[in-house]
Formats: sequence, C-alpha cells, structure tokens
Amino acid sequence: MTDRRRDSVRLVAPVTDAPSDSEGSPHLDNSARVDAVYREHGDKLWRSVSAYAGDPDIASDAVAEAFAQLLRRGDEVLDPAAWVWRTAFRIAAGDLKVRRDRPLVELTDVAAPSGAPEGTVLDVLRAVGQLSPLQRAAVLLHDYAGFPSRDAAEVAGSSEAAMRVHLMRGRRRLRYLLEER
Repeated sequence: MTDRRRDSVRLVAPVTDAPSDSEGSPHLDNSARVDAVYREHGDKLWRSVSAYAGDPDIASDAVAEAFAQLLRRGDEVLDPAAWVWRTAFRIAAGDLKVRRDRPLVELTDVAAPSGAPEGTVLDVLRAVGQLSPLQRAAVLLHDYAGFPSRDAAEVAGSSEAAMRVHLMRGRRRLRYLLEER
C-alpha cells in the first residue's frame, strides 16, 4: 500500500534536489516548493489522514489531491504546509461522508513508523479508530503531528476551545481503551 501511495503523490510532486525549506522561500519555484513540503510532511500527513479516516485508500486520495491542488494554486498559498494539512483532512472528511456505508479496511495495511513495535502501533491505531472524528483529528494533529491547538483547530475546521475539549476527551478515551487491552 505504501508504494501505491508514494507513487500517486510523486506523480503530482516529482522528486528534485530542492532544499527542505517548506516555509515558502521566495527563491524556490512552485514545483520545488511543493516538493519540499512533500518531503517534509508527506509521510506523516499520510499516516495521520489514514489513521483519521481508518482507510489507507482515502488517505492516499486525499493527500494526492491536496498536493495536486497545492501545485495548481502556486504562489497564492502563503503557508503551503499548513494549507496541505488542512486540505488533506477536509478532503478525507468529505470522502468519509460519501463512503460512510462502506466498511473500513483493516488497520494492518497502515505501515508502522520505523523503530516502533508492531503490536503497540496496531493497538494504538485501533484505539484511535474508536474515537469520534473530531477527537481523532485532535489527537492526531496535536499529539502525533505536533500542531499547536490553534493550528489543529484550523485544520479540523473547529474552534480552538472545542479542539482542546476534543483533545482532552480523546486522550482520556485512548487511555481507557489502551488500558482495557
């Protein structure tokens, strides 16, 4: 599954020798800027969206489409990293509404980050999958991706106060679910 995902995104953002500065340096042309964002955020974004959606295919589609849109929009996007995170999560949320009746695929299709014990990662992913969509987004964006509450709220389309509540409730529910195992 990982190879399919990487191939689909790389078709949108070809690999170059661009510097890893993804903050939109004016000297980078747009495709190099998109490539830099992909190199820095692509894998973590895909894993986050996959865990959020519970479906690696939705994650692949959402991440590829977000990068394709970023490439098309060019310099009009001021903060490409934040924009691509927000866009990928919103595309995935839209896909989830459309595919709501379809059963989720097994989370074993999601590759564990290097160095992580396989069983532990699967337990956490299964527990995250049992959270509400906003709790899932809060935990993944804040605790996994490292977004501050304000930025996580913007990506998820929520207020900062609501995001903090979802984060607190999501963490509490995760602790409960993981202690149950």
